[in-house]
Amino acid sequence: MDMKKEIKLSDLLPKRKPGGGSRSSAPVANGGRGRTRMKEVVGVKVGSSQLAAAEVVNDGVPKLVKVAREPLEPGVVVAGEVRDIPALGRALDEFFRKNDLPRKNVRLGIGTNRVGVRVLNVEGIDDDTQLANAVTFRAHETLAIPMDQAVMDYHVVRSEETDDGVKSHRVILAAAYREPIDHFYAAFDAAGIELQAVDVEAFALLRAVAPRDGRDGGEQTAVVALSLGHDRTTLAISDGTVCDFTRVLEWGGSRLDAAIARELGVTIEEAAEIKESLSLAEDADVANTRAQNAVKSELANLARELVASLQFYQAQPESLALAEILVTGGTTRMPGLVDELERLIRARVRLADPLTAVSAGGGVDSRDDLGSLTVAIGLGVER
Repeated sequence: MDMKKEIKLSDLLPKRKPGGGSRSSAPVANGGRGRTRMKEVVGVKVGSSQLAAAEVVNDGVPKLVKVAREPLEPGVVVAGEVRDIPALGRALDEFFRKNDLPRKNVRLGIGTNRVGVRVLNVEGIDDDTQLANAVTFRAHETLAIPMDQAVMDYHVVRSEETDDGVKSHRVILAAAYREPIDHFYAAFDAAGIELQAVDVEAFALLRAVAPRDGRDGGEQTAVVALSLGHDRTTLAISDGTVCDFTRVLEWGGSRLDAAIARELGVTIEEAAEIKESLSLAEDADVANTRAQNAVKSELANLARELVASLQFYQAQPESLALAEILVTGGTTRMPGLVDELERLIRARVRLADPLTAVSAGGGVDSRDDLGSLTVAIGLGVER
């Protein structure tokens, strides 16, 4: 899968100036032109419960040389947005120091419902400046983000001439609210960490788990990836070249903790411990059937949201057939969970390999928590 054509939101960052400050809040639309390809990148995912990082050397086949993750104090980041900038700055500083991570060439992933991604077809334009203006105009029409509060970037995936001589461009467009990005920037700056780019988590997820060489023969099918986080789930669908559809579902593994706590009348902390030893596998020796049933009931809520999103995607023009769903994230470590999702969704669900896009060794490849690091790994991959 050629993810070179995936947009990198490298221009969403406020640029550093001597003495501090940031650039104008005007939208950016430069198509990713001029972005320097970085050989060594540290991908960082900041979740509500943990910090995760992956150091990747991009020289031929990307090589994963280091991964790290540490818990993050509750309330610092909520629903993908920073609530306490100084606290996040301190946590990032300690995280990078403890794990001896480079503080340059760092790429941050963002994944909330305040990020919009669209694929556009723009026709009849040859000039780059006119194309930028046309994309900006279309952004006003298609994205529910006020342009005076947004930053925007786009990438031309394909340009071709139709039979009647009209130039046609296929463009992937991404826009995000500026304020949440400014908050992340301030926290990284306070920690002395230089952000090289901000990327959309859905794009990083696809780079990490999509089949490297595509699929041979037969009908072309969509690449569907699902990352189950602590408080959010990211769905990304690609045609094999670009991310055609993404949605952030307000569902995460913490919902399972809450369901167990309600059912058994225990604290969230006690429920989390029960979940760690729980299995949904058919041959499991279930010590607590009530907890298992509570988890299955909560998974049914996720399945309904997921099916609705997949149906919405398939109702779009030029959507592709769905062959399977690649699922990752820390929650997938529960035995039998992937099979239960498959039963509920009634489509093939397969555990994704977080190392699909990279080579790894030195013990990194044997870690049992790589699902929690999938997005960070994808953020470190330059393609």
